[in-house]
Amino acid sequence: MKHIWLDCDPGHDDATAILLAIHSPNVKLLGVSTVHGNTDAQNTYLNAQRCLYAFHAPEDVHAYAGASTPLLRPAKHDPEIHGIDGLGGVEGLPTAEHPAIRARIESANATGHYSAIEAIAEAVRRVGIRNEQKVTLISSGPMTNIALFVSVYPGLLEYIEEIVFMGGAVGLGNRSAVAEYNILCDPEAAQIVLNAPVKKTMIPINVTHTAIVTHAIHCALLSPDNPIREPPTLPPADTKLRHTLSTLISYFAKSYKSTFGFTDGPPLHDALTIAYVSAPDMFTCKRQHIDVELNGMHTAGETVVDIWNYRQCDDSWGRDGKNCQVAEVVDVPRFFNLFLECLLQCDKVTPLNK
Repeated sequence: MKHIWLDCDPGHDDATAILLAIHSPNVKLLGVSTVHGNTDAQNTYLNAQRCLYAFHAPEDVHAYAGASTPLLRPAKHDPEIHGIDGLGGVEGLPTAEHPAIRARIESANATGHYSAIEAIAEAVRRVGIRNEQKVTLISSGPMTNIALFVSVYPGLLEYIEEIVFMGGAVGLGNRSAVAEYNILCDPEAAQIVLNAPVKKTMIPINVTHTAIVTHAIHCALLSPDNPIREPPTLPPADTKLRHTLSTLISYFAKSYKSTFGFTDGPPLHDALTIAYVSAPDMFTCKRQHIDVELNGMHTAGETVVDIWNYRQCDDSWGRDGKNCQVAEVVDVPRFFNLFLECLLQCDKVTPLNK
């Protein structure tokens, strides 16, 4: 069983990552921290609380607000893709004023951990020092919180098994010619994390762009026991939860079609981080040295992957070694089987269906 902490910026695909973090086999979610990114920090925090409630997270799994700006640069948000509040177009998800969600916020505040990095540190101490197990940190947004944690608490890094992040690319970009959005938002933070002497795995857009929610998968999401309809017709949703997730996917699909020209459906970028931790053999990875371009006029935020081994490296996971595994391939059918199985488990317990 892997003990995981999820740092995210919900975000449509981050929402699916939260669902998988709660219901995937082989993982135990310790908590969630939120960061600026797809929308502002207030909305990402409230969206995480809404998702924890909707997907029936255990009562002791809390969300904590983290950095509202990058380390050095102005904050970026992406309403073109995610809407103003980060979960544009989603129907059936209770608002932040729902009594159960307010109760979750008050319960998190009662723990005394008022910042993300304090909460991460306490979870790592509890699992690492007291229970003698390690924690996997998962990032599905800009890595500001993770960079602060590794900088402020270097003594806790021995209790970190791995840092897994969705972000970066090998020779591609999605929010500049060569930069992926999560890294572009805070490239300095990403470089700090890459320098940390801890095993790391990058799930780049080269891979996430293959995990497409096709029409057939969308039909199975809505009603797994009914025949697949001919596009563009979708079956009615079997449950309220499935309707909510369908509206999430539909909005994301329209954004990706209008912005990037994706015609087969949207990619579920962030959920792949949870899939990797739950079933790493689903992925093919190669260890490389990665740096982030910090100063380029046209290339800031690019993940520079030394695929030809130009740089001499030692055996460490830090700044002088091959510091990161890079995912190259994912078993897409197996990933969506996991996704649909997690949805089936969530369907049995979610308060949305009551």
